[in-house]
Amino acid sequence: MLRDRIKYVDKLIVVPYFVLTLFSIMMVYSASSYSALSDYGNPHHYLPRQATYVIIGYVIFFIAFIFPIKAMKHKRFVQVGTVVTALSLLVLLIFGREIYGARRWIETPFFNIQPAEFAKFMVIWYLAYILSIKQKKIAEDFFKAIGAPMILVSAIVLFIYIQPDTGSSFIIVLIGAIMIFASGVSPKLGFGFGAAGVSLLLGLSHLIRQYGTRLFFLNEYRYNRFLGFWDPFTLAEGAGMQLVHSYYALSRGGILGVGFGNSVQKTGFLPFPYTDFIVSIIGEEFGLVGIFILLLTFTIMVSRLFLTAVRAQHSFDSLLCIGIATMFMVQAFINLGGVIGIMPITGLTFPFVSYGGSSMIVLSASVGLVANISARVNYNKAIKLYGKEE
Repeated sequence: MLRDRIKYVDKLIVVPYFVLTLFSIMMVYSASSYSALSDYGNPHHYLPRQATYVIIGYVIFFIAFIFPIKAMKHKRFVQVGTVVTALSLLVLLIFGREIYGARRWIETPFFNIQPAEFAKFMVIWYLAYILSIKQKKIAEDFFKAIGAPMILVSAIVLFIYIQPDTGSSFIIVLIGAIMIFASGVSPKLGFGFGAAGVSLLLGLSHLIRQYGTRLFFLNEYRYNRFLGFWDPFTLAEGAGMQLVHSYYALSRGGILGVGFGNSVQKTGFLPFPYTDFIVSIIGEEFGLVGIFILLLTFTIMVSRLFLTAVRAQHSFDSLLCIGIATMFMVQAFINLGGVIGIMPITGLTFPFVSYGGSSMIVLSASVGLVANISARVNYNKAIKLYGKEE
């Protein structure tokens, strides 16, 4: 019953979700006001849109919260979701709208759809399904068991990478790796793959520094991201502009910030202040304290997602929670890494806070499903302890 679900749901998942989404309405309005006035003659242009996305997100959250999880384990349901995702990525490559050199959006009369956001969730769902039914095979013959899933996931990653959307493709790779290792791989094999992955990243960074756009997978757009990361102040008028102005925003904010609405960097200096760099504006207006509260709220929610995964009684439920928690954690880390200059800027937004409809829908559905699982886990725990409802 709905009453039982609400009673037993993990409040430390739900409350941070509502806090972050409500905060997003306020911050998107502040961060976008100058851009909206310049582009549309109306400083409030993005406010009703973000508020609408949040409301839609709440509806999606509620549907996911009451949705029967067992329906997601049906093979035909998973197949339909996978085919729809693949077709949407194909349509995107052919008919998608190109913005700033990337073809990432399908235009509709209401808002632009970003298929990569839905692909992230579909990969989590698919891997949770396939790995949960192959756990014994994974333990017996790892490479044979994951061969077919990896072909499908690799195809999705390739479709997203050539848009180009390096950030989303990288997230999907990490989600896949963590979910596979969480499904029963021996620690020895997991450590070996982890060490190989770190070595590959270090070697790749060296190759990019050495050969640049002569590498077949690196176009000028991606290479400029690396140049801006390595030497932002030398390239402050070009590839390093975003990072330099992000530094200025964070520096100006100091400990307590300059106050809500008083950011200078959002007034034409910092590109995309309400999407990729909204954390920089939060830092400028609310200071280090504001960023700390934001990250604390987000960390509490993600930690509870992982805890739900540990407590889940079914492998599908556990893997689904792990995949969703990993998606949140990795995306936040990559966004923050770009904002403070510890990794190249990828164009990824900060979960729940940045402007965007597709992202809000997918993230809300994901949180709703984990909240759904947590309510069932806590209910079963109460039944086991007390023999009846508390």
